[in-house]
Amino acid sequence: MSYIPTVDQARELVAEFNKEPFHLQHAETVSKVMGELAKEFDPERVDYWAAVGMLHDIDFELYPEQHCVKAQEMLRDKDIDESVIHAVISHGYGICIDVEPELFMEKVLFATDELTGLIGAVALMRPTGISDMEVKSVKKKFKDKKFAAGCSRDVILRGAEMCGWDLDTLIQKTLDAMRA
Repeated sequence: MSYIPTVDQARELVAEFNKEPFHLQHAETVSKVMGELAKEFDPERVDYWAAVGMLHDIDFELYPEQHCVKAQEMLRDKDIDESVIHAVISHGYGICIDVEPELFMEKVLFATDELTGLIGAVALMRPTGISDMEVKSVKKKFKDKKFAAGCSRDVILRGAEMCGWDLDTLIQKTLDAMRA
């Protein structure tokens, strides 16, 4: 019988397959961002959004070359509900899998995943971290393709478009969620 995991259950699953502190922290960050954004867009399902955010890279540490493909198997083996599996793997749309984000929540995950990495990198360069960071600081580094080169600007822009937001709106919403 498949189930939708709680955030704590999702965290346990992630920890089962991931040991690197970076991957565990990224899962926590994306989970918290998704949870915060759910409060605005889908307040009845905050835990669902946060659990999906927690699970989104469950396979990345073990199977970086088969990211999102292996996640399906891993989550099905754990009897995770298909709605969660679709949401998790659709964040890799056009990158490593052909499953398109359909629900707004899936589009938000697609949009914010890469952006949290970029914002995190900008925060490391600032003495005050993220606390007083502004959109313009993120956009300045966004334009510098060498800075946090692993964070795809194309994915961030496509994600903003999927959500019906401009880049500034996506950055502001993600910053606010990360600060919360």
